[in-house]
Amino acid sequence: MIKLEDLNIQMHLLPDNQYVKQETTKKQIYLHHTVGGPSGENTIDIWERDAVKIGTSVCISRDGTIVQAFSSKYWAFHLGLKEGVFEKHGLPYISLDKISLGIELCSYGPLKFEGGRYKTVYGQFIKDEEVTQLDKEFRGSKYWHKYTDAQIESTRKLLLFWGQKFNIPLAYDEKIWDVYTKALMGEPGVYSHVSVRYDKSDVFPQPELIAMLKTL
Repeated sequence: MIKLEDLNIQMHLLPDNQYVKQETTKKQIYLHHTVGGPSGENTIDIWERDAVKIGTSVCISRDGTIVQAFSSKYWAFHLGLKEGVFEKHGLPYISLDKISLGIELCSYGPLKFEGGRYKTVYGQFIKDEEVTQLDKEFRGSKYWHKYTDAQIESTRKLLLFWGQKFNIPLAYDEKIWDVYTKALMGEPGVYSHVSVRYDKSDVFPQPELIAMLKTL
């Protein structure tokens, strides 16, 4: 059993007006990545500068630190849901943001390979050892900024903690890597942002991440 003290949590709280301070029943957990730098604190600072209540309750820095933006009992808009996706699957729209938790992993996401080097969407170069090359493209890219071992371990502990706290099933489902009816229907479980969006690519199916999810 994972206890709160087992988690490496650092508080970096958003103002109350940057999230919805309403307690809701949690049924789902969604994994995201930031398409940004290594610091969870910096990511939360960016959310604070945005007038819209967008964010997740935690963001995991590259060193594995879990940075908390607001209590997991509250919620914010982290999925950017499109009614058309529900319609395509013959389902009524559900405000999944209210019933779900989000975990943001600090990562630059998809990379381009140019001139023998890996480059982010912002033009920074990434070291070879920080790159995952997939066997086939995922959402348009084969090259990705790797989630660190420390991030994956912190994610594992947090998933176990939240699974216990909110009674959310954690069994791995290989169908989470594309838009998935079960996710759209609000069925309990662990999903990826791509489980509810065709236009997103987070998180990507890094082998080490999948191996961890299979242990839960």
